[in-house]
Amino acid sequence: MNSHTMTVDDIEMRWEETGTGDPVILVHGIPTCPALWRDVVPHVENRRVLAWEMPGYGASIPQGKDRDISISAQADYLVAWMRSQGITKAVLAGHDLGGGVVQVAAVRHPEMVSGIFLTNVISYDSWPVPVIQGVAAAGSILKYAPDGSLHRLLKMIYSQGHETKEAAQAAFDTHSGHYDRNEGAADFVRQAQSLDVGDTKSIADQLPNLNIPTRLVWGAADDFQKIEYGERLAKDLKAPLYRIEGGKHFTPEDHPKLIADEINTLIKTVEAN
Repeated sequence: MNSHTMTVDDIEMRWEETGTGDPVILVHGIPTCPALWRDVVPHVENRRVLAWEMPGYGASIPQGKDRDISISAQADYLVAWMRSQGITKAVLAGHDLGGGVVQVAAVRHPEMVSGIFLTNVISYDSWPVPVIQGVAAAGSILKYAPDGSLHRLLKMIYSQGHETKEAAQAAFDTHSGHYDRNEGAADFVRQAQSLDVGDTKSIADQLPNLNIPTRLVWGAADDFQKIEYGERLAKDLKAPLYRIEGGKHFTPEDHPKLIADEINTLIKTVEAN
């Protein structure tokens, strides 16, 4: 299976499209980019898979300047991009902030969502997490910190959110270069300061009304997004929850085959409906 890396304004073709049926659109979080899903994509079966890049993140960091990059706005950008590509319906999969984008998009446009997959996502009042709150609060100072300071912060986040040192280092190697090629700490501050918990709180009471096939996978030892929030989402969305005992936050990088298998199971459920 192949995928795409995409921006809102400039779609860059990365991989060949294959598969039939509604495409699967993968949405990343912070501080990552579409490459978060790099080891998941090859295991998704018989579907066109696209890894969508939020403006203001990854290779699209420059697009976040002077632009609303809140979760609420990202949901609108995602839907607008789908329409521009002629995608009338898709299975939406999200991690971290990307899961918030998926929830908002599904509530606003349920007719465009055939399935929902969520793994260690923001929801309700679960975010921003303390480290990101600290970045937002210290923005005026952090913006001018030496690049090494941002590297240490990113390494701390990846280390806390991955199960092995090797996975944490691979994440740093994969995602940190986007900050280095732009304004570094200032970019991270802009991302952190765009976050508003009201974006998910405002749609929380509408989640139980969604009648969309959904599956959840959760690293039960996640210090950023607690398993209790996954359990609440599973109840509201009437969805099964797969617990990864000992699993941490960055499940698409630590458990790509498991994540892909659960997406494949969701696809079969969608096809059966």
